[in-house]
Amino acid sequence: MTADMGSTLRELRQASGKEAKAVARSAAMSPSKLSRIETGKLSPSVMDADRILTALGVSDEVRAGLIEVARREATEAIAWRSYRRTGLHHHQDAIRAVESDTTVQRVFQPSCIPGLCQTPEYIRAILDRKELTEDIVTRTVAARLHRQSALFDSTRSFRYLITESVLRWRLLSPPEMAVQLDRLTTLSRLPNVWLGIVPLSAPMSEVSTSSFIVYDSRLVIVEIPHAEITTTEPKDIELYRAKFDNFELSAIVGDAMRNMIEGIRDEFLKEQETAWNRRPESA
Repeated sequence: MTADMGSTLRELRQASGKEAKAVARSAAMSPSKLSRIETGKLSPSVMDADRILTALGVSDEVRAGLIEVARREATEAIAWRSYRRTGLHHHQDAIRAVESDTTVQRVFQPSCIPGLCQTPEYIRAILDRKELTEDIVTRTVAARLHRQSALFDSTRSFRYLITESVLRWRLLSPPEMAVQLDRLTTLSRLPNVWLGIVPLSAPMSEVSTSSFIVYDSRLVIVEIPHAEITTTEPKDIELYRAKFDNFELSAIVGDAMRNMIEGIRDEFLKEQETAWNRRPESA
């Protein structure tokens, strides 16, 4: 079946008149990877198929059918070690390609600041815990920062739900955490960015288990400690949309949300000031 999927993608590309290099570039993958997919040597993941079909500009009907084929064939859970082996910066490019074709992105994040809202220091703090080489860390930080330009595209909408614990989780020094929270407050004022915070004191009807991202109504990515799970199954998408909506009911938004962020920011700054005042005076 893999060969059939690959040959179908190749035939669609040839019918479109587009060169393989151009399609690979638009799909944020190497020409060699596209070649392996087209020749049946590599089974495309759901994300691979989605990006290729987007680059080809096929109809919604054709796209839905082939995505379903890819969904049945592909391994839905891809271990993080696989991304580390091929280069996390390449995975950032792949995510950017999916984001570029998304009108509304919904993110629920109970463990860290959402990627498009992270400062360079915050990104590096996360990556430094993954035992990566300095070169890969630097390239991945740059790739994620490049993705953040999407926030300033007024034709797209971003809806973020995070838990209060995310604001307090100390991945950086107090002053660096204060800078990160300031950035979050600033981004929350963009007209196409909606931010809600689920406070620890709120009664909950859902269990906060894993972070997930919903791309329109066509794709969901779920992040668990050892892998990233991708699904295009309508019932799965409906499940995560419902979870997002339920968490949203408990969220603090608008000025109250910004007041909460600023209050926690001030706690970090006060902590830093106290630490400085406790330093012994130099002789």
